[in-house]
Amino acid sequence: MKEGTVLKFKILLMLFLACSTLFANELNFILKHDGLIDQRAQDKINEIGLEAKQKLDVELYVYMIENNGIRLSLKREDRISLMREFEKNITNGIKAKDFAVLVLSIDQQYASILLSNSLKSILDKDTILDDYVIPLLASKDKNTLFAKTSAACLNGYAQMADSIAEDKNIELKSSMGSGNKTMTSIWKVFMYSVVLFGIIAYTIIVLRERKVIKSGN
Repeated sequence: MKEGTVLKFKILLMLFLACSTLFANELNFILKHDGLIDQRAQDKINEIGLEAKQKLDVELYVYMIENNGIRLSLKREDRISLMREFEKNITNGIKAKDFAVLVLSIDQQYASILLSNSLKSILDKDTILDDYVIPLLASKDKNTLFAKTSAACLNGYAQMADSIAEDKNIELKSSMGSGNKTMTSIWKVFMYSVVLFGIIAYTIIVLRERKVIKSGN
């Protein structure tokens, strides 16, 4: 291959990679996740986010952090002041006129939805958090943290998109529909089933050990 051809190929490759990076960044509606969101949930969030941007003319984001640095031991007034500054730093980088950001800080047990003025009358953030996000984070089982944060984040994000779409009377192909509405109940049943299974398995093991010990005597 001639040197000039090789040079042209390298330039084209660089341009392609640059465009791919820009395109990927444009489609990323997850501002931060600290490794707490499963890749499949990330893909679904970006799918919903892109369609919401195209059809609803809104930008929906997720900002999840393990620890936002605000100590729970601080006075309530100080915590509120720092939290407002924390929220302001998140929204400062958003250029869209109409936007919503689902914000979760795990160590601080903090959940909120930051809204542009245009969406405050459309999205009931308390209902979305109380019905679709917080119940999925309620369990204290640290072994399922990754699964809980992924499910809660996707559930709340999908509901934000569905609520806006319903208000605008627009159908989203990426919508999770009634699925995300029942996800909380399904998750609870799943968790209770896991606990019940663990108790049964533990009881069987204990009974078998006692039987072995008794037969040995």
